Amino acid sequence: MELQALKQRFGIIGNAPSLNHALRIADQVAATDVSVLILGESGVGKEVFSKILHQLSQRKHNKFIAVNCGAIPEGTIDSELFGHEKGSFTGAHESRQGYFETVNGGTIFLDEVAEMPLGTQARLLRVLESGEFIKVGSSKVLSTDVRLVAATNLSLLKQIEKGKFREDLYYRMNTVAIQIPALRERKEDIPLLFRKFAADFSERYHSQPVQLDQGALDWLVDQPWPGNIRQLKNVAEQICVLAPTRMLRGDEILPYLPVRERSGNALPALLEGVSGSSEDWSERDLLYKVLFDLKKDMVEMKRVMGQIMEGEAPVRDNDKSVSTVITPIVESVNAKQFMSRYDEHAEVVDIEENLSLMEVEKRLIDKAIRKYAGKRRQAAAELGISERTLYRKIKEYGLEEE
Repeated sequence: MELQALKQRFGIIGNAPSLNHALRIADQVAATDVSVLILGESGVGKEVFSKILHQLSQRKHNKFIAVNCGAIPEGTIDSELFGHEKGSFTGAHESRQGYFETVNGGTIFLDEVAEMPLGTQARLLRVLESGEFIKVGSSKVLSTDVRLVAATNLSLLKQIEKGKFREDLYYRMNTVAIQIPALRERKEDIPLLFRKFAADFSERYHSQPVQLDQGALDWLVDQPWPGNIRQLKNVAEQICVLAPTRMLRGDEILPYLPVRERSGNALPALLEGVSGSSEDWSERDLLYKVLFDLKKDMVEMKRVMGQIMEGEAPVRDNDKSVSTVITPIVESVNAKQFMSRYDEHAEVVDIEENLSLMEVEKRLIDKAIRKYAGKRRQAAAELGISERTLYRKIKEYGLEEE
């Protein structure tokens, strides 16, 4: 099937080369009866690929069933898959057919197959090799004609080394392997996916679709997305329900994004709101970032307090960073004294005694510009300020972009 038609039929969004490669393999092997092992992290859409393999096969008019091996207790999984006879165990009040019997002629998808107990793995191996199985509590050999599609988010080779997975079953299942890329490996598809989810949720909740400007999209794409497409979809739904406006600009998207897991070596109190991995930021840089953010907050507070004293109601600007003019609060206060006002017991890295807030600010801006090779939009997003403010600061401090 033509690739674009395949995507439209199964609702697949994206044009990343790694995704297209996985789809082409699925299309090629679907018409055969070979066992397929689908590999990928949780939330990448492994079950969608299993449905592609079934719907494009000769078995498409027969049954398809998806079984989550990790969700079935060890004591009952044999009964679920292969069935049992009446009285074979406590609670077996009548005979029962298992999935391999009821799906005869169709396709069975075993998700999280790495969670399957070793005893059940031996039974599964026999089905794959001979098409035969025995119900729990029976001695009668039954036959079945089922195509197996299995999936896992774990490394089966590592599970084999740990003695948790049979090597012979691995090679029997792994006739063809399909690797589905993680969302962070196909970042170019994230804006497309978000727009699709936003449109779907706006229709569901009878509201206007939420849109993101380039700054907000940059934040969205920069996330690690450990939960992959499933996590992105949840975030899109949250934004559609909770966002006060239908257009999010710049860092207005941050409250809806998941908090990143950070390295234990970093300073946890300083990592809040800092983009990039902890390896990209030294402890001094992290402290500078905190000082920078504190300074912006205090300037905004001064502006609001001035409005209150003059009898004016505080008004939130569309671009809060424009109103947050970054000027030194007390230019003579050095960084260490400034930090100690907020936490008298904080142990912070040593900073030169004569380092003023202006110098801290200049260093931060210079570092961000260098980090993004002069790309002002990304540098401004890194610093949490508007591009207009960044332009002014570059001129004010005499910084030259490379």
